[in-house]
Amino acid sequence: MDPGEPRDPRGEGARRPQDDDDSYGWRDPSLDDDPDYPDGEPYGDEAAYGRRRRADDTFDETDEYEAPSFTAEELEGLDRGGGPRRFLPLEDEPTTLVARYLFPTERYRGEWKRHWIHLAKPVGIGAAATLLLGYLAGFLTKQNINGLVTVAVLVWLGVISWVAWEVFDWYFDRFILTNKRVMVVNGIVTRKVAMMPLLRVTDMKYEQSALGRMLSYGTFVLESAGQDQALREVKHLPNPNELYLRVVEEMYEPQAVEARLGKDDEGDDA
Repeated sequence: MDPGEPRDPRGEGARRPQDDDDSYGWRDPSLDDDPDYPDGEPYGDEAAYGRRRRADDTFDETDEYEAPSFTAEELEGLDRGGGPRRFLPLEDEPTTLVARYLFPTERYRGEWKRHWIHLAKPVGIGAAATLLLGYLAGFLTKQNINGLVTVAVLVWLGVISWVAWEVFDWYFDRFILTNKRVMVVNGIVTRKVAMMPLLRVTDMKYEQSALGRMLSYGTFVLESAGQDQALREVKHLPNPNELYLRVVEEMYEPQAVEARLGKDDEGDDA
């Protein structure tokens, strides 16, 4: 063939597509007479490994739901200490403050007070009022103005009483988790109970500031499918990462919680 002539793609030596030629590619002559590797069959035990999926292929499928099973090693991994993924211990019994708000078929998972940072503002105001009013009372005493000293002492007592009220309110403020809902109970004289069913929670997140990451507290934000949300934002919750894992596990893997509780009960009985 003249080098200047164009090559006929159908002539001798033309490249043939693999799919159109059964003999395309290199073959080992030693395998031609081997009965273990017959022609036209793929290697391996399953015929599906040598060809593409066809429309008439059928697969065994079942609509019956099978509950997940958990091994002892997997359950031990949930309770393993150390590292970022550790779980808060499950409480055995609710306190008398919380027990009155739970119905008999509800499984109690735990209750938590808000982080002590929740008291930073009232305690700071009480400390500042003590310093300022103490200095003012000393100054007025030197000036022999006893009436204003009495007023300063009464103002200080009022501020301290307010601080004490805030501390008691913090003590009775609880975040509660069960297998069916999350609740917030607070108030001393006027009690407030807010709840959200776990089945209605469509989104949940927590936020931590720089100080929150240092002191291990955060704000939980829960989104519900309903329009009127009684419990949406809960501030100053302790150990937010561990508490977040606890709530999410209760929402998406309740079988794992029940399995771990059953294992703990067997260990206690033993």
